[in-house]
Amino acid sequence: MDHYQTLGVPKNATPDEIKKAYRKLASQHHPDRGGDTAEFQKIQQAYDVLSDPNKRNDYDSPQPQGFHFTSNGFPPDFQDIFATMFGQNVRRPSEPLYRTTVGVNLLTAYRGGTHTLQLITNNSKNIYQIQIPKGVDNGMQIRYNNLIPNATLIVDFRVEPNLKFERRVNDLYTNQSISILDLIAGGDFEFETISGKTLKVEIKPKTQPYQTLKIAFEGMPIPNSEHYGDQYILIKPYIPDNIDMRIIDTIAQYKSK
Repeated sequence: MDHYQTLGVPKNATPDEIKKAYRKLASQHHPDRGGDTAEFQKIQQAYDVLSDPNKRNDYDSPQPQGFHFTSNGFPPDFQDIFATMFGQNVRRPSEPLYRTTVGVNLLTAYRGGTHTLQLITNNSKNIYQIQIPKGVDNGMQIRYNNLIPNATLIVDFRVEPNLKFERRVNDLYTNQSISILDLIAGGDFEFETISGKTLKVEIKPKTQPYQTLKIAFEGMPIPNSEHYGDQYILIKPYIPDNIDMRIIDTIAQYKSK
């Protein structure tokens, strides 16, 4: 699958061009708007790769596969692409290498924290605590060089799906049901962000259904920075059950004009 072809951009496209193309295609093919789920996932996968400088570089210049593995199942001199990002030193070839997978929920990925691991090292069961950085993403690999004496630990992170927030790189997306009356006349609603803040979000009069509202800097932390992604709210209209008949009559009269 050609990710550039999927987004309809050239291989020398800038990050802004990639983001603009993604947003246009994601809006067209979003399942909530009747789009094809498989096509939307294909677009999402392409953006996940091309929007990340490291992933894009690996995609553009794939490295030859095939390592010499030791008896413990790991390559003797494995280089982790996130070693430099997180300030870790590359292990010496003579050091043992351990690897494990850790699953975290989206809130932990947002806040960061600690996680307790139970690993068998040197033929004995040991307990270790690792630091989870803020903004850790699904598929991210982090190297811990000083955790296990004279050994290196690589952790593959898996971020579990969240029922309310859908993560797209550093941005979060969610749906909000709004009365059709509020879309017509205007109103507001309370929205709780992933950080736990409750914000009052304004709905302007004559707001169209399925518009997307943006709350800046209320998305996920961007690793190794003080910045955050954005929160996007898709407006999904509903018709209240208790609409007064006078309102219905007024709408009917307006339609007949």
